[in-house]
Amino acid sequence: MNSSRIAACCAALLISHSLAAGSDAAGREPDGARFAWTSSGPLIAPTGDAVHDIHGYKDPSVVFDGSRYHVFMTTAGRSGWGLAYTSFTRWQDAPMAPVTFLDRSPIGPGYRAAPQVFYFAPQKLWYLIFQGGDPRYSTTKDIGNPMSWSTPKPFFSTASENITKVDGKAAWLDFWNICDQKKCYLFFTDDHGGFYRSETSLDRFPEGYHDAELVMRAARPEDLFEAGNTYKVAGTGKYMTLVEAIGAKGRYFRVWTADDLGGAWQPLPAPRTNLFAGADNVEFSGRTWSEGISHGELVRAGIDQTLAIDPCKPLEFLYQGLDADKGRHYDYIQLPYKLGVITASGPNPISEMCSSRQR
Repeated sequence: MNSSRIAACCAALLISHSLAAGSDAAGREPDGARFAWTSSGPLIAPTGDAVHDIHGYKDPSVVFDGSRYHVFMTTAGRSGWGLAYTSFTRWQDAPMAPVTFLDRSPIGPGYRAAPQVFYFAPQKLWYLIFQGGDPRYSTTKDIGNPMSWSTPKPFFSTASENITKVDGKAAWLDFWNICDQKKCYLFFTDDHGGFYRSETSLDRFPEGYHDAELVMRAARPEDLFEAGNTYKVAGTGKYMTLVEAIGAKGRYFRVWTADDLGGAWQPLPAPRTNLFAGADNVEFSGRTWSEGISHGELVRAGIDQTLAIDPCKPLEFLYQGLDADKGRHYDYIQLPYKLGVITASGPNPISEMCSSRQR
């Protein structure tokens, strides 16, 4: 094992210890929680047509471009998992916005899930990344034309050895790409407490990704589960990562920061208090329609591959929510997930990074 891998493994072990130390706070109000949110009602609810019998919409990725929100999401339906697209100018318009099923595009039918969308400025192309068993991508020059996406291509020819399970299948999902000035990083989780990354140079993207390395490992799989998403905090030297966990009150997100996408991640603000969003810090206007806060994405300050968020504006997070009363007796694919938005209320550890607030 080379020195860089030894360092990575040691960092992962240290972070594993801090994850374990904070695991007993899962699902209940942690001391000193500093993020607070208010939630909209359901904004994007399952719809279908003669071909698509849809149970739920999940895993949204969102970008604001051309005065419009562009949302890509997983469809869970009678025929399996797929992708869909919708667009609107304001959140309140989302319930009426038409939905396009992307199996009608060159992306095609078959297993597609957990999309991520961004504009790769060096190539002047939009990228849609998703899981098709392995990580795949499609491209277009026009995000507003859902029929323009290219035929999917894989990032890897074979799965990395260190994420292969005993049965020979790859244990990776929820792929997420982000780039700095020199490199691009593909992060993912394994549903078993592991958070990984692979990297390539900016000028080789989307080619050149190689063996993944372990970034963090939790003692319990449910404390570092899936749906990781990573951002640059604009105007600072910081990056932040969110990873979904499972607690007694449903799914929720934890948060870490780093000085470098290739470096170690530290819980924000501390191991026992790194709750980002969940049942303990989200308020609903009217009925609490979602059990916890699950797979979603922050609304970014821009559209490009750096995935910057603005700490000087209230954070917004588009998420999948599940009505606990209606989700008791379904198989997993039948769960009636809907999409809603939580908005940060009051100062929090990210807003405190705003340069104007620090003066």
